[in-house]
Amino acid sequence: MTLKTLPAAPAVRPHARVESDLMPKAMERWNPAIKAAAGDDSTTITMYDPIGMDWWTGEGVTAKRVSAALRSIGDKDITVKINSPGGDVFEGLAIYNLLREHKGKVTVQVLGLAASAASFIAMAGDEIQIARAGFMMIHNAWTIAAGDRNDFTEVADFLDQIDGTLADIYSVRTGDEVAAMRALMDVETWMGGSVAVEAGFADGLLSSDAAQEDPQAKAPHQIAARRLDAILAKQGMPRSERRSLIQELKGGTPGAAPSGTRSAAETPADLANHFADLQAAMSRFSAAALK
Repeated sequence: MTLKTLPAAPAVRPHARVESDLMPKAMERWNPAIKAAAGDDSTTITMYDPIGMDWWTGEGVTAKRVSAALRSIGDKDITVKINSPGGDVFEGLAIYNLLREHKGKVTVQVLGLAASAASFIAMAGDEIQIARAGFMMIHNAWTIAAGDRNDFTEVADFLDQIDGTLADIYSVRTGDEVAAMRALMDVETWMGGSVAVEAGFADGLLSSDAAQEDPQAKAPHQIAARRLDAILAKQGMPRSERRSLIQELKGGTPGAAPSGTRSAAETPADLANHFADLQAAMSRFSAAALK
């Protein structure tokens, strides 16, 4: 497989009021503690976060970050290590294009999860390896929009184009028909490592010791914040409101230290408990809404 055979992807938002969002189910199934067992060298790019903006740190895996890494690496061969629940489809398309255009060989390693936007980013690799216990998930472009019927028609038409492009990418990679890829996307398809290889979404399995679970990889309050964001998204709360709420709870701007007199050691646990209480409340609300 050479990158020249992979189609370029449109990476422009169709409307200023369109927001692409992280799928709650992917967030729920993501284990952020899974990392590479071996250390990374200067030609490795890691994608261990949601694609696009991360509400806790202020920046997840963005095209800006990947572009800067590629400029630093130059035309050398690179390894891209992925464990991501996906996220912003437009940010993902921009990253896919950057990797697709890289002059060196691109080896992608799916250590844990490559869901949604992370799945088609993975397709930009010349070689794709996946952990036996890893997963890929593909689905139709998923977004939040606002406007009148003309705006929604415009967005729907654009999403159909995106779905067609993604299906084409998956088709070229797997050698299967575009219609078959669209059928898999329509039903939201999850594939374990061996199935992904058999279906042509990956070229081979990683060795069993390539990935490990690092309990220190994410602080409890960071995980709780992301899960809370997923719950609020499921309830239909707009992204801007979710971010404002999480930043209020955090006590500052993205990346800033929480205010107050509590020690740094106490703050993460306190925040984690606060988020856990909110998660439980939102879960009860969700269950009641379904009755």
